Amino acid sequence: MNSPDHTILWRRLDLPGHDICYLWETINGWQLSGTALFLFNQMPCGLSYKVETDVNWKTFAAHVSGYVGKSAVMLTIALTQNQCWSLNGLETQQAAGCTDLDLGFTPATNLIAIRRLSLRIGERSQAPAAWLDFPNFTLKKLEQQYHRLSDYQYEYAAPDVGYADILEVDRDGAITRYPTLWKVER
Repeated sequence: MNSPDHTILWRRLDLPGHDICYLWETINGWQLSGTALFLFNQMPCGLSYKVETDVNWKTFAAHVSGYVGKSAVMLTIALTQNQCWSLNGLETQQAAGCTDLDLGFTPATNLIAIRRLSLRIGERSQAPAAWLDFPNFTLKKLEQQYHRLSDYQYEYAAPDVGYADILEVDRDGAITRYPTLWKVER
């Protein structure tokens, strides 16, 4: 097995928990995989994830497995030929046309949008994502905007969920500070 190109460990700020993530370059693009462990509604949660992108950072597949309390989670998410997303083989129109996939329980997938957009300082972009809502595990469209402020800062907004703040990233585009939600452990 090859060594990952990047590793990161986050501490959750709104709930007890951590997330460890690995990034690998693959023959077909990139793979982001990790595990989030946290407490939600007094239930321990352990969710492992793998997200696959092409060389241009366009997500085409993801897998999520684990437990929320005693309830098993086993999800396969894929981009269909007509640019819709499927969840466990069932196509959903709620996130049709979204290029990115956002797993709502981890900051890891923001790296994919940041790398795909490749914004210069001062540039901004809309980046609607197929958002895997936690704890419902449904896919829906999440409006997102990124505005690059500096080498390591993005003004980020997700108005559908009432979130807006300055995200801090490392040189690889991985989140190091996601105010009120996540912070990198050093």
